[in-house]
Amino acid sequence: MSVTGKQLIGGQWQTGTSGSYHAINPATGEKLAPELSFASEEQLRTTTAAAAAAAPVFAATSPEQRSRFLETCADEIMALGDELLDRVSAETGYPRARAEGERGRTCGQLRMFAKHLVKGDYLDARIDTALPDRQPMPRPDIRFCKHPIGPVVVFGSSNFPLAFSAAGGDTASALAAGCPVIVKSHNSHPGSGELVAQALARAAKQCDMPAGVISFLAGNRNEIGVNLVTAPEVKAVGFTGSTRGGMALYKLASNRPDPIPFFGEMGSINPLVVLPEVLKTSAADIAEGFVGSLTLGTGQFCVNPGLVLGLKGPELDNFMEATGAALADKPAGVMLNQAVAEGYASGAAHLSDQPGVRQVSTGKAQENDTGFCGQAYLYAVNAGDFITNPALQEEVFGPCSLVIECRDTDELSKVISSLSGQLTGTLHGTEAELSQATELVRLLEQRVGRVVFNNFPTGVEVTDAMMHGGPFPAATDSRFTSVGTAAIDRFIRPVCYQNSPQDLLPPALRNDNPWGLRRLVNGEWQDGQI
Repeated sequence: MSVTGKQLIGGQWQTGTSGSYHAINPATGEKLAPELSFASEEQLRTTTAAAAAAAPVFAATSPEQRSRFLETCADEIMALGDELLDRVSAETGYPRARAEGERGRTCGQLRMFAKHLVKGDYLDARIDTALPDRQPMPRPDIRFCKHPIGPVVVFGSSNFPLAFSAAGGDTASALAAGCPVIVKSHNSHPGSGELVAQALARAAKQCDMPAGVISFLAGNRNEIGVNLVTAPEVKAVGFTGSTRGGMALYKLASNRPDPIPFFGEMGSINPLVVLPEVLKTSAADIAEGFVGSLTLGTGQFCVNPGLVLGLKGPELDNFMEATGAALADKPAGVMLNQAVAEGYASGAAHLSDQPGVRQVSTGKAQENDTGFCGQAYLYAVNAGDFITNPALQEEVFGPCSLVIECRDTDELSKVISSLSGQLTGTLHGTEAELSQATELVRLLEQRVGRVVFNNFPTGVEVTDAMMHGGPFPAATDSRFTSVGTAAIDRFIRPVCYQNSPQDLLPPALRNDNPWGLRRLVNGEWQDGQI
């Protein structure tokens, strides 16, 4: 179990034939062994064909079979042991504890879907039996359930080498749905992705899954993404990354001769509202929690709190003073790669140059020229300048946040109303303040996918009830989540059968109910046979 630099194509590991490269350690800037390869366009076509061939076979597996497969995937990832953890740290600069936590999350969501599958509720089986004597016209027998959509392309995310990459939430939910997955490796952590793909391939063999059920490709230019999204065999895409990259791919998916769903999670600045009464007693504690959330992982989280909203006055001043003091002690952190570090520095500088923006505090500067690091920044601006300047809503990917000073609650509401779509919105207040904050909550819930109270947005729990998505540009489709068991809904589609013979129905809709599902039969939920 070691990194080879090869591609997983049709169940076989092959050296890519379109050039080579090395992963880079962002903490030192040094190349990592071994030399890695890029897939060619011909190899990509072979991969999509293999996924298409695997699709009907994999779709025909039972929930129990796919459940066992997902459990085995988790077991095989854990069996990678220290080799995976060491490679993650070397490719990302993340400490070992972060790598261990992300591995636990990755395996946890695979096991969560394994348990979810056997319940069968995701199939949403519905049966309306025939009413031949109904007047004035008889009703036919009508049956409905959901089917896998087909091969899915998953783009690995730079900031989550495990939880949003080769076996991350998109892959887990697509495999759970019964869809073959083609992983487009992220070139910031290709070795980590390959090790995980090796684990998935071993699990596929152990569980007798078709060879093309999981594929792993790397490319040296944007063309590989273009070719994957436009490949006719591909039926859906999962993406986590920048708004610019996501929108380019989204347009390709939408402009195909046969448009396909593109589930993109993109930019978000995650507003955090602090009300004055809670700041009177808890400004220091909230500031400490905020700085911890802002700088966690060097701010390289999609739910990083990049915006703070408060009412002008001594309470907000005290909060900014406490935040500035806590931030000043934070050392510059390692960023994922040179492009991310340069983009962060450019974004922070662009923010500081905007009219009315002033610097409140900074973290410690990078001590040497080794590796790619980011210094923390806190800025402030008044609400009027924020509302009239769209540039202040641009995401700065890193430990940078902007405080918006509002004259009163009306102006605070106007700021929230001016925001584009976000993944999260957070509200800190006393019990009395929150009881009077109905309007603020209603405004937030129109613009975010998750509303957080007296806590911080970083730390996306993998649970049945989690929503990780939001209105554009946080995501390309606000109706779906990329985390939690509801994420499976992205990769299944309903099919209805009218007057079908029993032996032509999928097992979920047969009268004898061989999978023991809970089904909606003539408007009533029931577990047994018909």
